[in-house]
Formats: sequence, C-alpha cells, structure tokens
Amino acid sequence: MRVAEKVAIVTGGGAGIGAALAAALAASGAKVVVSDIDAAAALAVSERIAAEYPGASVGVGADAADSAAIEGMIALAEREFGPVDLYFANAGVSGAPGLDATEDDWDFSLTVNLRAHIRAARLLVPQWVERGEGYFVSTASAAGLLTQIGSATYAVTKHAAVGFAEWLNVTYGDKGVRVSCLCPMGVNTKLLYAGQDSGERLGAAATRAVVSAGAVLEPAEVAEVVLAAVDAEQFLILPHPQVLDMYRNKGADYDRWLRGMRRYQSALLDEIN
Repeated sequence: MRVAEKVAIVTGGGAGIGAALAAALAASGAKVVVSDIDAAAALAVSERIAAEYPGASVGVGADAADSAAIEGMIALAEREFGPVDLYFANAGVSGAPGLDATEDDWDFSLTVNLRAHIRAARLLVPQWVERGEGYFVSTASAAGLLTQIGSATYAVTKHAAVGFAEWLNVTYGDKGVRVSCLCPMGVNTKLLYAGQDSGERLGAAATRAVVSAGAVLEPAEVAEVVLAAVDAEQFLILPHPQVLDMYRNKGADYDRWLRGMRRYQSALLDEIN
C-alpha cells in the first residue's frame, strides 16, 4: 500500500519507533494521528511534524489498550482527516524479568503487547473488509520469533503478537486487509535499556544479549524499513536481516538452539558477575 494521502494512527507515538514512524508517514504524504499514553509527548511529536508538514498530524493522549480510547482515536482521525487506512499497533512494554513477574505484571504485558492489538483489530478490520482495503502493522520483536533472555512476560507476549498478526493475515488477507509484523532486535529507545536499568541480573542479561547480537539501530532507520515493507505489502519486517538466519537455525534443530541459548544466557550472567 502506498501511504501517500492515506490516514494512519500510530500508537506509542510519543517517542522511539512510534515517533519515527509518524514522522516518516507524514514525510511520505500521509495524515497521522499520533497517540501515546503520555499526552504531552504525543502532542510534542505531532507539533514537530505539523511544523514541517502543516495539517499532516494531530496528537492525542490515549491508552492504546483501552477499547474506548481506540474508538476515540479512530473518531479523531475520521473527524480530522477521514477514514483510517493504516493502524500501527506500536505501543509496548518491556515486562518484568524471570518468574518473579506478578499476576499484575503478566496482565499488564498481555494487555499492552497483545490485547491492544486485538481490540484495535476488532474495531477496524470489519470496516476495512467492507471497504475492501486496510492495513494493520503490529510491532512485535525479534523476541517474538527467537524468545528473550530475561523477561518471560516480554518473550511470551511478543510471541503472541506475532501469532495474532499471522492469524489476521491468514484470515483477512484475501479480503483486502494487509498485515505486517515488525520484529527488530536492538533499537535505540528507552525500552531497549529497561532490563539494564531494572537492577536484576536477568534484566541486565536481556539488554546485553540484544545489544551484543547486532547493530543497535536508530528509530528513523527502522521507520524507513517499515514503510518500504508496507509499500511492498510484506508480512515479516526485519530491520536486522540476520534475524531470519537465526529463526531458520532455530527451526532446523530446536533442541540444539535451546542448548545454545542456555549456554549464551550462562555466559552473559557470568559476565555480569
């Protein structure tokens, strides 16, 4: 899908990948609703975009996991720009390390990293099917393909996000609804360093694993890759191409891969000691 003259909503748009996506969409001729639970951050990003591309953006403070808030974002987009063509389910949380994660931690991660996508799709996909066109972009993670050392809540919910995006693609791909799933490794955002800043050994190992596995990209670099993939209507978006080789190796010999991951985790924890 060409994004020029389309209407997009970007959640988690107040910083990082979301802010870069919103800016890249506006630069490509789209109209963008920038949403973030931090209203001031969303408005600041929108104002920066509008200063360069007048009339291209509006910001709103909203909880991307709340159905009523999603309805509000859609209504705002329709009121300001017209029917929503693209939805970037980008808001995410890192989660707690290990089995120390509480029930509340699990609920929070499941709600933001998975249910937010489901709730948005429920509202948008039926109208896209009726119109014969629409695009859902899910921000997951390489952790959704390869798992995550440290945070069980992050690894599990990102796997679930990939699974939901796959299901959407299979179920609605022949009805005009396009779906892509973004699975990067290290991106220079606050989320990348959440484990390192957690004070937990497993959390620190999680950050070290990601930053040592490949280049840490800037959000703008990721946004460029995403828009190219949307233009090509490509499902799996891998800003770090080596993730595909890792994924193939995992599938080729699962037990060997698991043994290797255990060795890798042990080496990282030894370094942290």
